[in-house]
Amino acid sequence: MNTTTIRRLVFLIFTLFGLGAGPLHAQREKLPMEDVEFVEKKWPEAKRTYTGLRYIILKPGDRSGPMPEKGMEVAVLYKGMLLDGTVFDQSPDEKSPLKIRLGRGGLIEGWEEALQKMHKGEKWLLIVPPEMAYGARGKPPAIKRNATLVFEMELVEFKK
Repeated sequence: MNTTTIRRLVFLIFTLFGLGAGPLHAQREKLPMEDVEFVEKKWPEAKRTYTGLRYIILKPGDRSGPMPEKGMEVAVLYKGMLLDGTVFDQSPDEKSPLKIRLGRGGLIEGWEEALQKMHKGEKWLLIVPPEMAYGARGKPPAIKRNATLVFEMELVEFKK
């Protein structure tokens, strides 16, 4: 056997036995290690997307209807919290949702992804890893560096 054949066999063995999957799986976990245990204990039913975003559907919406797409204006009621429950921002009231256009850079990455998966009328609990929120810079003084954020958000409506 030559060196190339041996390398291919080793790669095949690692792949078949899942030994090569460890680092790939670890890359998907985007929460800081100190937050993982807390989040998994407090919200064990949270689903995780391939990007590392976690969510719980608190109130289902119109599952038969369309979902928002980039370029559409969305209206959202929300409450933003730190992991300890401290509220750092929220909609003033139910009559004043945030109205913003998707895909224009006005939202954090976690919101962009979540809103394109939601149906009208749905309310989600969203757990956003730092790199899908404000990352290493944070948003002082309310949001520290590398903060995992939690949002309750409801998609009120959307339009082109």
